[in-house]
Amino acid sequence: MAEMVIALNPDEDSRLPYLLRIPQPSGDLLFRTSGTWPRAKALYCHPVGLDEWPTDAVIVERLELRSCQRRGAAIDVILQRARENRSQLVFTTARGRDVVFWQSPRTRKQARPNVRTPTARAQGIDELEIVVDAHERYAYQFGAQQANTAKHALPCGDYGLVINGMLVASVERKSLADLVSSLTNGRLRYQLADLAALPRAAVVVEDRYSQLFKLDYVRPAVVADGLAELQIRWPNVPIVFCEARQLAEEWTYRFLAAAHAWATTEEAALQRISSVRTKVTTPDQSADGDGPSTADVRAWAREVGLDVPARGRLRPDIWQAWQDAH
Repeated sequence: MAEMVIALNPDEDSRLPYLLRIPQPSGDLLFRTSGTWPRAKALYCHPVGLDEWPTDAVIVERLELRSCQRRGAAIDVILQRARENRSQLVFTTARGRDVVFWQSPRTRKQARPNVRTPTARAQGIDELEIVVDAHERYAYQFGAQQANTAKHALPCGDYGLVINGMLVASVERKSLADLVSSLTNGRLRYQLADLAALPRAAVVVEDRYSQLFKLDYVRPAVVADGLAELQIRWPNVPIVFCEARQLAEEWTYRFLAAAHAWATTEEAALQRISSVRTKVTTPDQSADGDGPSTADVRAWAREVGLDVPARGRLRPDIWQAWQDAH
């Protein structure tokens, strides 16, 4: 019986916490990947040799396959279950290098919104400087927009606009799965409270609002009511649904450009600029050869009594605590 096997990646410093093993007639294929199923977005897969499969692998899922066939530049995977049973591994190129994406019919549709975003400069700004949170994974590159990016640790949000060292506007990016998860566990409430302290802020969702009513692991009414309640409580932080990642990226660029024009041209805006300042930190501490590794910071945190996970990515406040202490 052919099976698709998903295990934990034993490399704690990897940003891809899972190993995906796919059977093929010529030999199994092994990938590092970021999730166990492409639900809200296509998952990037990094191909590795079978020697990376651990002898004592911690199995997350072992799924029986109905079919697993390669057709050209893709492998069609069909599982022996009723829901979430079809997906595809696509071999393609991006920025001149070979890449593999794991996508479902839903994420494949989302990836092509069938629109062309405008190329005109937002608000007439030649090149907008967008600050990307240092801990944002798979960040927007704004390659199709008139913008450049710099990485700093933002106090709130994932993409910000900084003027004279002050955070003027910020956008929190959410996939549908992340939106629902953060809403149900209460984290979204605190995120909106932080964003509301800024002069301008928003939450952008990489999906349609209608998808809320197709959820099968939580009652749609609970999610819809929760979002409505948050909008009433914090009306100055809109939650915007943008159908797909491409459109969410475009909306974020236009929003921050409009905030830049507002903050630099309106006298009233200049008097309301937030006192929240960004603090420059190493964009990727774990990847910096001169900085500590994730394992070093994890060991230090345990010594001083901070609560840290046994594996995986550390929270931004743990990195900040290490920097403050050193």
